[in-house]
Amino acid sequence: MVYNILIALFAPLLASFIAGVFAQSKKNTLIGIISSFLIILSTLNSFILLEIVATEGDISIYLSDFIYVGMLKIDFGFIIDPISSIMMITVGVVSSIVHIYSIGYMEHDEGFNKFFSYLGLFVFSMLVLVMSDNFIGLFIGWEGVGLCSWLLIGFWYEKKGISWCANEAFIMNRIADLGMLIAIFLIYNYAGSLRYEDLFLAAPNLPKNIIFWIAGFLFIGAMGKSAQFPFHTWLADAMAGPTPVSALIHAATMVTAGVYLVIRINFVFSEAIFVSNFIVYLGAFVAVFAASMALVNRDLKKIIAYSTLSQLGYMFVAAGLGAYSIALFHLMTHAFFKSLLFLGAGNIMHAMNDELDIKKMGGLYKYMKPTAILMILGSLALCGFYPFAGFFSKDKILEAAFSSDYFIIWIMLLIGAMMTAFYSFRLIMLVFFGKAKYEHHPHEAKIFMLIALAPLGILSLTAGFSDSKFHMFINKVVPDFVINIEHSVAIYLIVITLVLVALSTIFAIYAYKFDIFKPKLENNLIYKLLLNQYNIPKLYSKVFINGYYKIANICVNLDNTIIDKTVDCMANSISKLGEKTDEIHSGNLSLMLRWLVAGFVVLLLLAFFIKGN
Repeated sequence: MVYNILIALFAPLLASFIAGVFAQSKKNTLIGIISSFLIILSTLNSFILLEIVATEGDISIYLSDFIYVGMLKIDFGFIIDPISSIMMITVGVVSSIVHIYSIGYMEHDEGFNKFFSYLGLFVFSMLVLVMSDNFIGLFIGWEGVGLCSWLLIGFWYEKKGISWCANEAFIMNRIADLGMLIAIFLIYNYAGSLRYEDLFLAAPNLPKNIIFWIAGFLFIGAMGKSAQFPFHTWLADAMAGPTPVSALIHAATMVTAGVYLVIRINFVFSEAIFVSNFIVYLGAFVAVFAASMALVNRDLKKIIAYSTLSQLGYMFVAAGLGAYSIALFHLMTHAFFKSLLFLGAGNIMHAMNDELDIKKMGGLYKYMKPTAILMILGSLALCGFYPFAGFFSKDKILEAAFSSDYFIIWIMLLIGAMMTAFYSFRLIMLVFFGKAKYEHHPHEAKIFMLIALAPLGILSLTAGFSDSKFHMFINKVVPDFVINIEHSVAIYLIVITLVLVALSTIFAIYAYKFDIFKPKLENNLIYKLLLNQYNIPKLYSKVFINGYYKIANICVNLDNTIIDKTVDCMANSISKLGEKTDEIHSGNLSLMLRWLVAGFVVLLLLAFFIKGN
């Protein structure tokens, strides 16, 4: 059992070390194969641990002392329970497929070996995050995935604007992480420990206002990592990195860390009612807000990124309602079909010579049928059509909102689902079935890359059928959420959702098959507002970036006019004093006697002054 944990945790780190040793060497496909093998080995051990947890119960392991200072005692400790085991499986499955896929996707890149080193380090950091039994371990993994995200988004840093996108993601997350640090300080100050179990025991006895602040600051950290408003702008810009990075980090793992945090510390958020309500309303807002921007965007990867942002909103709604197992189930199913969509987008980019504008594509179905079929499967799962995985996870969130009497939230989520169907099939129609708008001959991805995507396609279709066993498993460690609506009402809700989503899908297919939207639509004020992301990036640039520059200029002027001149004045005064005192050493006896008398007078005056006091 211990060996299974060690292999699951450290195999990705070993993969990172091996690839890192050869980071500056010539590209070697063997590095990609070895890295993929080690990630798969880690995933297999995660499955073994899942089976052990399901049959024998939770596993706790102590590796060594970490920080022992005064009363502060923090160990390298890990816990494998239903929550962490599901997260390990999700991370492992997606990262294994991404590693195999990347062998083909990055085959011509000079940084091939370095890329796999970064990927392995990311997977290790994510596993530390989800396996740790204390907040320091979680925070180490939390910052580790942030670092790897910066490295991978900025992987092609020599290209214009790439470093800016990487820095934006890094800085935006650091701002939010300050909230998490404050929460960790509060937890230690009031609970006396940073272990989850100790906080769980102490939470009922903590003052309500302290619980409120702990939950609030923890959620600020979660907002940054999961790109929730107003920290959302970095996620779309992060698409500047290689597409496998988008599939691994920005669809399936890192961005879901915020949702994982709320689920893991559910006993705190359950007590902080105001914070939980805020999570519900913010999640619903983001679900619609992000989907509305995807309706008009022309960038292939950014459309899928906004979809991720929207689905994260759904997860947070479920978590805020207290339906933690439903939130985790949607996190898992979403990881499968969203990473499928991103990797499919990678195939399209290769076929289109890295073109991202979907209005410059069209007719790719006849050249890329396997990719088209896989992306259609992923889109159907995303929209929530039966029997795809998204139906079983996303529909449960709508039912949870309705049964909790959050009718406005239910309507917002329903509108978000209709938008999701529209922009998903807008993308499918413009990319695969529209009129071709290119002159070259596209090509399908390599066969092993398509084979690597097949498991994601299968999981997108079948993962939803495990819902009852999944909820029974997770409810061992989280409060059970009961959907209090009659069976007939539940059926009506499902039918309403499916009908509206189907109508939205049909409308998208019809609209882009017959090209009913006129070009002048793009001059519409609302269209421009959505395309420009509600002008929020411009607002941030004007207020924060330009404001920072202005403050920096003020500081530079203060430095030049006050600090520098003061220092220069002191230096000049000392220099001139030195020039005057040089006369003492001139050798002129008369002058030296005068200085001697002057010094004697000064000493007498000092003595008289001291005696007088």
